[in-house]
Amino acid sequence: MRLSRYFLPVLKETPAEAQIVSHRYMLRAGMIKQQAAGIYSWLPLGFKVLRKIENIVHEEQQRAGHIPLLMPTLQPADLWRESGRYDDYGEEMLRIRDRHDRDMLYGPTNEEMITDIFRSHVSSYKDLPLTLYHIQWKFRDEIRPRFGVMRGREFYMKDGYNFDLTKEDALHAYNRHLVSYLRTYERMGLQAIPMRADSGPIGGDDTHEFLVLAETGESEVFYDSAVTDLTFGDREIDYDSVEQCQGVLEEFTSKYARTDETHDEALFNQIPEERRRVARGIEVGQIFYFGTKYSEAMGAEVQGPDGKKVPVHMGSHGIGVSRLLGAIIEASHDDKGIIWPEGVTPFHVGIVNLRQGDEATDAACEQLYKALTAAGLEPLYDDTNERAGGKFATMDLIGLPWRITVGPRGLKNGVVELTSRRTGESEEMSLEAAIARVQEIYAPHMG
Repeated sequence: MRLSRYFLPVLKETPAEAQIVSHRYMLRAGMIKQQAAGIYSWLPLGFKVLRKIENIVHEEQQRAGHIPLLMPTLQPADLWRESGRYDDYGEEMLRIRDRHDRDMLYGPTNEEMITDIFRSHVSSYKDLPLTLYHIQWKFRDEIRPRFGVMRGREFYMKDGYNFDLTKEDALHAYNRHLVSYLRTYERMGLQAIPMRADSGPIGGDDTHEFLVLAETGESEVFYDSAVTDLTFGDREIDYDSVEQCQGVLEEFTSKYARTDETHDEALFNQIPEERRRVARGIEVGQIFYFGTKYSEAMGAEVQGPDGKKVPVHMGSHGIGVSRLLGAIIEASHDDKGIIWPEGVTPFHVGIVNLRQGDEATDAACEQLYKALTAAGLEPLYDDTNERAGGKFATMDLIGLPWRITVGPRGLKNGVVELTSRRTGESEEMSLEAAIARVQEIYAPHMG
């Protein structure tokens, strides 16, 4: 993309309403615009990152054998009355009455609707196990929406639901989701720690939240510092293997890590003092097993091997897709702007032309732009007449991981400058070497 043809309304000053880093930088980098309290338009740069995150979530869900669909944002209230949650959910639920005087609601979650879909089409244990998921806009009417996309009223979320014949099968689905989430977050450059949590209005006894450590986190968390040494890496997991999935769960949950709602001071004090940590965390996902809570209430039964009908065991599993964007910025930034991990960056590399209109410099930038595009990469070419300082400031603010700077002085020596946004280190090399280096960097993230 040529910057002269792109819509990137960057701001030099920080808007007064922005209280945390991610909100400040998302507004300044022209990623979002507030339309109402807690409700945002996603401008082109922000939308590109949102789609990158969404694609990773889709890929990892389907790698784990989960099947995508799409449910509506508006739901009939009668489904929630069946489950008993319509009156219990509270004022966060936006309730609506249509022109025919029917009660509707803007869905905050989809347990009831997915259970209705299941009971309408599945009647035999032979169709199990089954996990369905979608990525869709949700609405919760927060009393004090704040912190930009971190605590908005409208948000983009992946929610998935497993249906299994037995509790043991459903707990394997729970473990499978934990494994897939670990891989998902690491692909985004995040370390998200699974922590024993409270189930809230979803219900159930087994639940873990995934939290990213950040000073601006809304939750106080308590953990053994040994958990931060764990990484999923590039290990291959057979998602059908109960033993492998259970092994990963035990590895990542054997050390103490809990939110303030489930914190146990006596257990915490058993950890060696030098490893005890109290910090803040941002929730980016949660998994639940809640048994037959919804299937019994709504008649979601299957015929078992013995011919008798039994309610299915269920769980639900969410990832905050739009919230993840804010969490990544909170975890990866400096005083100049965002620092995107390579897996989610909106553009792979920025090309800065230091002398727009100079024949040799323009030609070299065109060569870079065309070669990188032909290699399947997305460069952002700053071909504007902005001064060099302004171009560098914009590139730092929007946080592309790599920048290639092209100027007359370097070209006389046959070199351009490749700079890492994260470290600030620069290296001079030929155009061909710069193209090859950027391709090498992104090879693990392509396809």
